[in-house]
Amino acid sequence: MAVSTRMSRYFLKTLREAPAEAELPSHRLLLRAGLVMPLAAGLYCFTPLGWRAMQRVEELVREEMNRAGAQELRLPALQPVELWEQSGRNETFGDVLYRVSDRRERDFVLAPTHEEAVSALAASQVQSYRDLPVTLYQFQQKFRDEPRPRGGLIRLREFCMKDAYSFDP
Repeated sequence: MAVSTRMSRYFLKTLREAPAEAELPSHRLLLRAGLVMPLAAGLYCFTPLGWRAMQRVEELVREEMNRAGAQELRLPALQPVELWEQSGRNETFGDVLYRVSDRRERDFVLAPTHEEAVSALAASQVQSYRDLPVTLYQFQQKFRDEPRPRGGLIRLREFCMKDAYSFDP
């Protein structure tokens, strides 16, 4: 049985006018409808209705990915910097990478993408060409230190992205 919330009790505030800094029509609509709220440059809060819309989109994409034979997984957003050094993308991404150290002073990055982690996982799991082909996918938070976050929900410091990875013989 679905639980419904009366609109008068819903945690939702709409705006008559979009803020002046909202340049894209889609960004203006998201703000005016009360689906998202800016917290800081490049960082947004999704309201309950905005989050439900996001979950519905993920559900539809997930159904199609599963129908195509892909397998969902989850990779860590916090990754050892060594993975990024091995791939050479530690330098390529440069200042876009958020870098952190733990209490033992080991270096990590908040992943702007997950190819390094999924490649390490596949290398440890694929033993033979008989294990292939395999298509993996995930919905995951990404982090990028964008110099000028802009464009509504397009160029953000933190965002959710669906990635798919195909490993073939």
